[in-house]
Order: sequence, then structure tokens, then C-alpha cells
Amino acid sequence: MAKTTLHLKQRKRKRGAPKGRAVDATALQEIRSLLGKQPRDRDLLLEFLHLIQDQYGCIKSAHCIALADEMKISAAEVYEVATFYHHFDVIEDGQTPPPPLTVRICDSISCELNGCEALITKLGETLDKSAIRIQRVPCVGRCEQAPVAVVGCHPITEATAEAVTTAVTQKATKAPATSHINYQQYCDNGGYALLNALHHNQQDGESIIQALDDSGLRGLGGAGFPSGRKWRIVKEQSAPRYLAVNIDEGEPGTFKDRYYLERDPHRFFEGMLIAAWVVGLDAIYVYLRDEYASIREMLVTELETLQNSLSLPMPPISLRRGAGAYICGEESAMIESIEGKRGMPRLRPPFIAQVGLFGRPTLEHNMETLYWVRDIVEKGPKWFASEGRHGRHGLRSFSVSGRVNQPGVHLAPAGITVRELIDEYCGGMQDGHTFYGYFPGGASGGILPAEMGDIPLDFDTLNEYGCFIGSAAIIILSDQDSARSTALNAMRFFSHESCGKCTPCRVGTSKAVMLMQQSKWDVPLMTELTQAMADASICGLGQAAPNPLQCVVKYFPKEIE
Repeated sequence: MAKTTLHLKQRKRKRGAPKGRAVDATALQEIRSLLGKQPRDRDLLLEFLHLIQDQYGCIKSAHCIALADEMKISAAEVYEVATFYHHFDVIEDGQTPPPPLTVRICDSISCELNGCEALITKLGETLDKSAIRIQRVPCVGRCEQAPVAVVGCHPITEATAEAVTTAVTQKATKAPATSHINYQQYCDNGGYALLNALHHNQQDGESIIQALDDSGLRGLGGAGFPSGRKWRIVKEQSAPRYLAVNIDEGEPGTFKDRYYLERDPHRFFEGMLIAAWVVGLDAIYVYLRDEYASIREMLVTELETLQNSLSLPMPPISLRRGAGAYICGEESAMIESIEGKRGMPRLRPPFIAQVGLFGRPTLEHNMETLYWVRDIVEKGPKWFASEGRHGRHGLRSFSVSGRVNQPGVHLAPAGITVRELIDEYCGGMQDGHTFYGYFPGGASGGILPAEMGDIPLDFDTLNEYGCFIGSAAIIILSDQDSARSTALNAMRFFSHESCGKCTPCRVGTSKAVMLMQQSKWDVPLMTELTQAMADASICGLGQAAPNPLQCVVKYFPKEIE
């Protein structure tokens, strides 16, 4: 007892001494220098963490404490946010920082089909691990160019060990500039005329919403909610109202947003500003995935040009940088991240149209949805709605990867079948490969066999088969591939990307990986597990994660016999 009492007395804090760890003066000066004159607003925490990571290659504990002191928040808040996101390297006292250069190699489905494992092995044998960190990462949004390695911020597409080594040797770590339609070129081709007409009362805002209704445009991020109806719902809410644009695009197999932004960013900007004017939005937040470094640099430049050149009032626009968390593709998790928090989904209701960003009504949209607004209004809703096959209507941007001759983004009629898509848009299957199966909606959309390749691809058409189209990410498998192996790849991805908030998803995805690695599948146990995940998970990650597993059991039984 005496010994314990003495120990407690020794640990007792002196009266008047500060709580927690002391702020290091040098670290505090470094933080102040990095932040400059920027406001120390709580929602800028992720942006400040990026500044530290970019400057020092990691985030030391001393910097966490100094940042907390500068922002007047607890060190625990900074630490829990920094450790939540994959792109921040938080270093404890005495811990060795990562090497100065990181080479990230995608190991998601399309890259696995195209030899990423051999690439990882080869680079592990040839690169100097004391100076270079080789890191497996989930999808980097370039599935049509698989396999992909990212040297620093420089993506090496259709990567070979030689190409990656050359980039490392030449210190080619900066993302190459995009080749896009700039502000002046966009204006020369009629850009911002519709926005001007709105501001000068030559175009009615209600007619814009009606055009969206008549076109049948639905949210193209995956949920498919009717766009016109969403605008009306948010417009009816009390001000201030905000717009949150989701360009996180982390679903394996999806890269359409990147494709359009790299080419025609102002078409998206105009749709964004039209939405802001029509709905009456007071601020705009654009959330861009961190892997799109070249796009981020381009958007900063083009937004500055837009704000300086377009003589129309517009709400403040904030470009926010993701930090490597797939879960932030879920709308409420994205909003949490924009607010500078861990990207964990919110319980609903209330829905974000009523209580969203900073507690205010929020219009949330995928980038591509806004991208089509100008065309639908100028060309008329029938231009969009008249497209379609097999009783479906509209256009879809299909991100196609896998065993086809021409992978990429293909704008095709809604309702097209995967066989038609392969033959008419993708140049057929690769030589020596026979169509075997496909993911109709990215890693979470399930897997269907080739004999079910005549189902129209659109919202709601795949539900009865235990699948969905989502963001229209199509991954084509051949007779040289295994549905079982690709389903395991998808489940590993979900296990890695689970935010951990709810037990059915956090534990369920991990247990599913363990069960799927067994030579003989325990189907009854797997069925029980996946049902619990689907029923009890908070958000779509845990609810949809079992889809590939269940599809293998249902449609590819020979692979697990």
C-alpha cells in the first residue's frame, strides 16, 4: 500500500502545470510557418495535416501537439483524425519515419488481373528499401491502365518494373499536367452562356429543374436518386444551404469522374454553379480524392481563373482534399471528412438534405451528375431521355476494365447489355480470352457469369440477381480468371477500407476474408455471416460487401466444390 501511495505521489501533476504533453517550441514555429495566414478553423484540420505530410513526409507527434495547440483543440482530436486516413504517416516518438520516397502499387481487381503481384515481387527485389517504401494500396482510379504504380505522385500506367525503376532513378515523382479545355476555350464554345442567362433572368430556374425531371437524370455516383427531385427537396429547406460535390471515386473499377475532369472541367463547374443559383446555395465544397494530384493542381488553377474572369456573383468555393479513405465516398462520411473529422457515416434520419454539412441542408452530388446539366438544358431533356436500349432511358458512362481490347470510359445507352458493350464499344475480348463473368457495378456490385450477359445494365435491373450497377464500373473476367479469387480480392478491399464504426462491417469483412481463404468454403457459416452484415451494417460498405461472395456461391458453384 505504501509503495503504491508513493508511486501515485510521484506521478501527481504539479499545481498549475499544463495538462497533457508540452508543446515543442520548434514544432510550433514550423506549424505556424506552414499554416501562414490561413484561418485556424476546425474544418481545415485535414488540409493542415496534408501540409505537414507533404512538407515532412510524415506527421510527428510533436507536430500533432503543436497543431492542436495552434487550432485550440485537443491533441486527441488531431491524433484520431490523422490516424484514421491511410495517406497520413503518424510517427510516434522514437519511431523511424518512412523512407523519403513511397512507390504505391495498386492491388485491386483490375490490377491483379494484369499482373500486379509479379510487379510487387520484382520491385521488392530491385528497389532500395532503405530509400524507397513499396506500399500495396487499393484502387487508385486508373483501372483501364492496369497495372498501376504511383511513384510519389506520378502514376505509371501499364507499369513494368523497368518503367517504375526509371521513374525512381530520374526522380520523376510529380504528377504530369492534364491536357484539358481551359476557361477561355470553354467560353469560346458557348461555355457559361446558360449560367449568364440564369443570372440575367433569361432562363427560369424552375425550367432547369423540370428539364432534369424530364430527362430522367439520376445521381451517377451510385445511389441513382432522381436529380430534379433532390434539387427541389433542398431548395425547400431553410437557408443557409450548401452544395457538397463528391469526387472521391474510390470504388474499384470506377474512373469516369477522373476521365471527364481531365478533359473538360468547366462543364462540371458550370453545372455546379447552375445548381447553386437554382437551389439557392450559399457555399460549395468540392471533395476530391487524394490520388488525383494532377487534377487537384488543375482545378486550383482553373477555379482561380473562373473566379477572376467570370463577372457573375458566385458562392465561395472550397476544394477539399481526401486522404485515402474509400468510406468517404458515402455522402455522410464525406461530409464528416469535409468538417475535418474521421470519415464515419452518420446514422439516418436526419438525411443530409435536411441536416448536412455544418448542420445545414446540403445538396450532395457526384461530379458526373452536374457535368451533364448544361447539355441536358441546352439540347433538351429528350436528347438525354431518348437514348437507351431494352426499355431503359438515358446515357451511362461505363468505366470498363479487365479482359477487353479497349478498356476505358464508354458513353453508351442505358440498358445496354454487357455483351453489347464488349462487342460494340470495347473492341471485343482480348486475344486468347473467352468471356467468363463480370462485375456489373465495381467491387461491391456483385459478380455475374457470362450466361447472364444479356441483362440490361441500368439502375434497378440487377437487383433481383443480388447485384447492382452503382457507378457503372464494369470489370470483365475471362476463362483464365477465377470469380472466387476476384471476390476474395474485393473482400480484402472492404476489410481494409471499413471505417470500423459498426461491428457487423468491421468484424464481418475480416471474418469473411478468413473464411474465403480456406480451401473448402463453409457455405452455411458464410451465409449466416453475410446476412448479419447486410442486415446490421450502418452504411452501404458493410451492406454490399457480401455481394461478390454470395454471387460466387450462387453463380459459380463449381469454383467452390
